Amino acid sequence: MGATSGATTEPGVSRAGLASGAGTAPPRLVAAGAELAYERRTVAESVDVEVRDGSFTVIVGPNGCGKSTLLRAFARLLKPRSGSILLDGRELGSIPAKEAARTVGLLPQSSTAPDGITVSELVARGRYPHQGLFRQWSARDREAVDAALREADLTELADAPVDELSGGQQQRVWVAMALAQQTPVLLLDEPTTFLDIAHQYDLLDLFARLHRQGTTIVAVLHDLNQAARYATDLVVMRDGDVVATGAPADVLTEELVADVFELPCLVVPDPVTGSPMVVPRRR
Repeated sequence: MGATSGATTEPGVSRAGLASGAGTAPPRLVAAGAELAYERRTVAESVDVEVRDGSFTVIVGPNGCGKSTLLRAFARLLKPRSGSILLDGRELGSIPAKEAARTVGLLPQSSTAPDGITVSELVARGRYPHQGLFRQWSARDREAVDAALREADLTELADAPVDELSGGQQQRVWVAMALAQQTPVLLLDEPTTFLDIAHQYDLLDLFARLHRQGTTIVAVLHDLNQAARYATDLVVMRDGDVVATGAPADVLTEELVADVFELPCLVVPDPVTGSPMVVPRRR
């Protein structure tokens, strides 16, 4: 069901109905007939999906369906066995690593910080793609790190050792490192892991602000209602296949949720944003 005409949108919330030029923006990332596999295990035989420039694209699907694998391919961490992964029309694997890292940033599902490293030191590593033989640390790098710390609400913890922080605080440090990279495309693999419900929405609001400022966001999320509230575009996967793409109001139906997630439900307008909201039926 679509948004109701009387629904309102809170600050920081991105709604598909508010996306300008939906369906008309050129693709930034493309998977074209991509076969994705780990050694002998094939995850997806032929994935076709486009990520529009300027979109907030969310990939959803059951556990093990290939969501994170597709994100790894977009991040240049997994080379397709066949088919293509394209960035701005160029074969991603042919782009030099540092050049690709200046365009596409990744917040991975889980990471381990070196022992004893401080918050600001780890966030500063996000500036590595901007360094070179003739360009070392600069005032611009310092400004980028300070801005990322502010965005992630970590300024007061800048000198704290990362390994002394809570799981939720550590997750915000990795977010800040990705922000410091200042890429026009940001990939997020289950970014709300380890966070309580309030901090999940704080973080998603941060990504929505980045999206409104022009960053193309591609995120893997498990929560369908969060996906519907923040996404401009949904990509639904099942068993390695893309089974539906489009605006949340067009894609997220009772029939699709029952078919893909095996969950009988009602889909009603979210009373806050008007985006589709999944209400499970008693099983």
